[in-house]
Amino acid sequence: MKTEILYEDREIAVVYKPAGLATQTARTGQQDVVSELKNYLYRSGRSGGGHGSGANPYLGVIHRLDQPVEGLLVFAKNEKAAAFLSTRLQKQEEDSFSKRYYAVLWGQPAEREGRLVNELYRDHAGRAVILDEASEWGKQFGARRAILNYEILETYRELALAEIRIETGRFHQIRAQMAHAGTPILGDRKYGNEASEEAARRYHVRNTALCACSLEFMHPGSKEKMCFQIKPGGEAFSFFSQL
Repeated sequence: MKTEILYEDREIAVVYKPAGLATQTARTGQQDVVSELKNYLYRSGRSGGGHGSGANPYLGVIHRLDQPVEGLLVFAKNEKAAAFLSTRLQKQEEDSFSKRYYAVLWGQPAEREGRLVNELYRDHAGRAVILDEASEWGKQFGARRAILNYEILETYRELALAEIRIETGRFHQIRAQMAHAGTPILGDRKYGNEASEEAARRYHVRNTALCACSLEFMHPGSKEKMCFQIKPGGEAFSFFSQL
């Protein structure tokens, strides 16, 4: 199993998803985190329903990570836990559900700290498209506001290590917004440009240098605050001493 289980009880499972593995996919024959965890729950009889292994253990997907991105995910093992966590995620409250990311950027922003606010929609090709400003035309495609905050922690040559917190959970938000700002994430083949792709080859970076490194949320049962942190494993992060 490629997915690594970091914590598990009767209501939740917190896991590390490696880069290259989809969170959930409809493609036949392609492995993903959800299928790996369901197989694990089936074999171990550790589903949250209390009925042994069961034919189809419950697993609630609370949030996702893009396939080329590594990091932390929490799943619910029963419907009550799923509803509790989903509600807090939607509210985007720091004290009840928050996520923090590390990203290696190609290029360095003019400001070491910043807040990006964009109008974003998902096109038919599966790309996040950012509009220069809100418009009636954009609303026809379901454009929604995307907000993130970044801080540059360290630089290395033309690269920058950024800590990123999102205020909204839009499709491909971090990757699209950072690329639109002129500092695409190193190794991002979908939103990068020729220069960033050449840099990725030069630095031998194979995956998108983005990691969901910190996850904090209120436990659906005990209501205690749960905190998880990991160190990014991607090649690009090895250039920085602060990790």
